[in-house]
Amino acid sequence: MAGKIKVKIDGRQTQVPEGMNLIDAAQLAGVHIPNLCYLKGLKGVGACRLCLVEVEGMKAPLTACTTKVKDGMAVTTNSEKIDEVRKFVIDLVLSMHPLDCMTCTKAGVCRLQKYAYDMNIKESSFTRKKSGYPADEANPFIKRDPEYCVLCGRCVRVCKDQGTDVLEFMGRGVGSKVITANDKPLQESGCTFCGSCIDVCPVNAFLEGGRSRKGREWDYENVNSTCLLCGNGCEINVSTKDGRVMKVNSGAAEGSAERYICAYGRYGFDCIEADSRVTAPMKRVDGELKETTWQDAIETVAARLKGAGKDAGFIASAGLLNEDALTLAKLAEAVKTPNVDTTAGLYSSPDTLVSDSVADIDSADLFVVVDLNPDQWKRVLPAVGAAIRKRLGAGAKLIVINSSETALSAVAAVNMTGSEADSLKSLAKAMIDKGLNGNRELASAVSGAASSEEAEKAAALVSEAKNPVVLTSPSMYLAAANIGLLKGKVVSVPVESNAKGVAAMGLRGAGKSYKEMAAGGVKVLYTVGEVPVNERPDAEFLVVQGSHMTEIAKQADVVLPAAAYLEADGTIIDYLGRLRKICKAIGPAGEAKPHRKIFAEVAKAMGADLKEASEGDAKKLAAAVKSARKLSPFQRTGGFDVKPEELIESLNASVINGSRLLWLKEAKVQA
Repeated sequence: MAGKIKVKIDGRQTQVPEGMNLIDAAQLAGVHIPNLCYLKGLKGVGACRLCLVEVEGMKAPLTACTTKVKDGMAVTTNSEKIDEVRKFVIDLVLSMHPLDCMTCTKAGVCRLQKYAYDMNIKESSFTRKKSGYPADEANPFIKRDPEYCVLCGRCVRVCKDQGTDVLEFMGRGVGSKVITANDKPLQESGCTFCGSCIDVCPVNAFLEGGRSRKGREWDYENVNSTCLLCGNGCEINVSTKDGRVMKVNSGAAEGSAERYICAYGRYGFDCIEADSRVTAPMKRVDGELKETTWQDAIETVAARLKGAGKDAGFIASAGLLNEDALTLAKLAEAVKTPNVDTTAGLYSSPDTLVSDSVADIDSADLFVVVDLNPDQWKRVLPAVGAAIRKRLGAGAKLIVINSSETALSAVAAVNMTGSEADSLKSLAKAMIDKGLNGNRELASAVSGAASSEEAEKAAALVSEAKNPVVLTSPSMYLAAANIGLLKGKVVSVPVESNAKGVAAMGLRGAGKSYKEMAAGGVKVLYTVGEVPVNERPDAEFLVVQGSHMTEIAKQADVVLPAAAYLEADGTIIDYLGRLRKICKAIGPAGEAKPHRKIFAEVAKAMGADLKEASEGDAKKLAAAVKSARKLSPFQRTGGFDVKPEELIESLNASVINGSRLLWLKEAKVQA
């Protein structure tokens, strides 16, 4: 960690980390230095010239985004000379910028507008100019309008930094333009529609498609929450107006490797108002599903569960909140059935989901990616892929261990193909041979492993690394844990947002598995959330509790409408083992209720005393499970044959079919 040094900013003495640039140092001192092109976490480029400051002892002003602090440095961020330069820059930019703040969607959060206001510039003193470049709005996600572009380069830089790399500059001077390869529309460029360009654009050059005239920033209520649409669990900021979600942006801090969110996370909220939403309880009468009252639906379900015992079973999505999962586990106990499992059971076991490793992705200098294919373009763990590529750009190295080629294979320093288990054994043996000694049990177990040139190269990279992180599929965690015994942190990365949480909450009984119940292994089957089951199992009675009318819901005997994504509070445990807060942004649609409230009402109708689990209950259980988990040598792999990418589409069926993301699925978008 960098030491502290003393600097004087605008006459105020302050201490800042050594090596920090002047923009960030001034911010720590409570001083804002105007800028358009600087992005926290990326190297300054000094393009906009707004951040010029005077440094004592220097003949000319310096750009604050490219100048590092030095001990004893005295900096002036405002002076007559500097103000004159900044006014000139804003004046010049305004001469090439539409002056339509009255109707511009970015009014109120536009940096150009703010600086023009601060400098009292009402209109440009230069001759007005127009680029004449047409807007690109041929897709439903991102409107790209060069007329508003101030050529700050933030969009180009963030796109390259996260490895998407579809934006670039064309031309020089006032005729410059941000383009894609061959200036094609976004959908023909390899764009993933993650919208990072929207998050960093300081003006109106990049905007969410269809957002115009749907409210200004000051009209919105903003809630920080966590995305639940895949195993990444990205931080998001949700903007609402009149009880509706209007937009979603990344909620992570600027400069974090986790700032990326994918198209699902940014635009998937459309599913909340989809035609497929279930907003009232339904019951099958004379072969047809018809709306009924909550009391009738609850009493019907309770009557079939009461006394069913081992003939009843519960299968749930591993995207449930911790509090919902814990309440469901208690309901299963009240029914006296051990038959409870989640979709995580298709590709993992509790042992492969709960670990004591705490990894820091932002500072990793080596990644070992095992049996995973993080892919921004296919939207399979996309934020993991983006975070890895970001660190590679900063000098980190990558080892890919996979039986097939992955999206990351092309940027890996070492690719180990073939059986993942065999490759891990070879790597462990090579590491031990290089002096990274494990215990005798591990050394004995891998002593017969075949050696290879790739294993030797990989072992050398691990030996040299200061902070290696192993990211593995849950099914390979028990084998990959051997590497962590020698060096580094090992993290299993599940497909779903709360797979680790539902495991910690006890949603994996000693009874029948997900597959067995889905194949008709119980008489009364109760499904919770969007589970990938399309055909009705051979069960006498089927209860479907969810937010959308899925294929399995259409075949149910009772459908219980549950609160959807962004409609309930709670917590999850993300793939890095962190307890994360989920904040409700809007109320449930129609008569829908949170999952745990429905479980409590069913239990009450059965005559059982069951309270809804609280956030405190979930935190206490999560802490107890984590403290009890100790890493020990494993030589086996899970017996799972389901790959993460095979589940993505079915798990996100309600999200995709309920929104404009259907366009992304059906359109021939170049990846």
